[in-house]
Amino acid sequence: MSEEKRESLNFIEEIIEEDLKNGKYTAPATRFPPEPNGYLHIGHAKAICINFEIAKKYGGTTNLRFDDTNPTTEETEYVDSIKRDIKWLGYEWQNEALFTSDYFPQLYAFATTLIEKGLAFVDDSTPEEIALQKGDTTKPGVNSPYRDRPIAENLDLFRRMKEGEFPDGSRVLRAKIDMTHPNMHFRDPVLYRIKHETHHRTGDEWCIYPMYDFAHGQSDSIEHITHSLCSLEFRHHRPLYDWLIEQLGIFPSRQIEFARMNVAHMITSKRKLKLLVDEGLTIGWDDPRMPTLSGMRRRGVPAAAIRTFCDKAGVAKRENVIEAELFDFCTRQELNKTADRVMAVLDPVKVVITNFPEGETEMMSVENNPEEEDNGGYREVPFTREIYVERADFKKEPQNRKYFRLAPGKDVRLKGAYIIHCEGFEEDAEGKVTQINCTYYDNSRSGADTSGVKAKGTLHWVSIEHAVPAEVRLYDRLFTDPTPTMHEDKDFLEFYNEESLKVIPTAYVEPSLKTSEPGTTYQFMRLGYFATDTESTPEKLIFNRTVTLRDTWGKRKG
Repeated sequence: MSEEKRESLNFIEEIIEEDLKNGKYTAPATRFPPEPNGYLHIGHAKAICINFEIAKKYGGTTNLRFDDTNPTTEETEYVDSIKRDIKWLGYEWQNEALFTSDYFPQLYAFATTLIEKGLAFVDDSTPEEIALQKGDTTKPGVNSPYRDRPIAENLDLFRRMKEGEFPDGSRVLRAKIDMTHPNMHFRDPVLYRIKHETHHRTGDEWCIYPMYDFAHGQSDSIEHITHSLCSLEFRHHRPLYDWLIEQLGIFPSRQIEFARMNVAHMITSKRKLKLLVDEGLTIGWDDPRMPTLSGMRRRGVPAAAIRTFCDKAGVAKRENVIEAELFDFCTRQELNKTADRVMAVLDPVKVVITNFPEGETEMMSVENNPEEEDNGGYREVPFTREIYVERADFKKEPQNRKYFRLAPGKDVRLKGAYIIHCEGFEEDAEGKVTQINCTYYDNSRSGADTSGVKAKGTLHWVSIEHAVPAEVRLYDRLFTDPTPTMHEDKDFLEFYNEESLKVIPTAYVEPSLKTSEPGTTYQFMRLGYFATDTESTPEKLIFNRTVTLRDTWGKRKG
């Protein structure tokens, strides 16, 4: 392998290529193992991309396996949403989705094997007593008084735990390793606990459930996962992962850790995200401000932009915080290629073109997307004597000589239409402009301009007669601080951005958007990218701002 190719590989790819070169495997088998206790977020997107892309690169496979070992928090709703999000992101898992609950009988048998080998015991200690027994990083642990129970007694108690004889919290199954080990995970970790709760798939068949550290590696082994890729916080769990596989003598899956995705102004804790939902600080898991994949989809972020973002963020061994501006940059880049340009006015002021015939409508041909071949085609937009433009596009007395928008005595071009000349304006008693009076140059129509008039500014507009009212929602960062969860002395909710949503109840859009399908994203000319909301109907159009047009990251990095 050339040095140039070697340098282009991330550390996980280097490991896989070495394994393939040595004949350890013929192809990698990876898995994505979410717990169905919430919706997927941007951090999960990185894990999904790494697992699926690496498997695809080397001709391998990726399983989707739900880590459903905690009936208290898991729901079928989350299972369905996770499947939907992965497919939307552009990936298909191997065969049918799998569940750790599929392996409950096998996991129980594995636990029994450990007991028979004298490597696990039933402990009657309370959770508080177990915590005290474990000591801490400066003090070794002490053995449980139940640690030396006879194997036969442990087997009997574990069977009776399974049969529901004991109440929750009364007993656990613990591995018997080393209570003085410097790695706290080796200090006789709990493998099974009692939970008399209905499971979303197995119902009331089981009342004991394996802990993550026990179920994870064994499930990987059952599926013959070659490379178990997980985030960095599990690096201290890896020795226990390997110990259990070794003691059981099963397929040797290998755990490899990478840095999780941390993005400025976003949080990636499902518990904290659920709190935002439960406290009514968002409208749900798919709130467009949320860093969930469903929220991003509703806001209009393309799946391709998320994949690109994860790729640019890279695969690292150390934790870092990725700039939110990079995420916006990737979103703009993708939408610039795919989103049609349309006209909408968010803060309208009336313009009357006094020399345009009353009652007449002229259809203007406007390009859909200049980035596409043949401009993505053209559409017809109605032009009439009275139009709306943005209030911010008019000044009574411009102070800047480089002001190229509308003002008395100034010329501007209307996008796809004519150049107009501002003759004057009308205002109310408070001095607010209520009407701008203009004339148009008859032979200045865009595409066939023979007027000889030059206009440096171009404005978007909509015909008042044909304008369609719409609700527009402007979204900002959900948190004012880039790392809201990293302040030891403050609750992350202290950084909740009260101004993260601004609703414009009545904006106006061109008539082509009347039948816009939910999920369709557009560039509102000069305003940003906007997506048709999932609740939008022809009777009430709703658009969510996906991202602004301004790109600070691209300019800094370019």
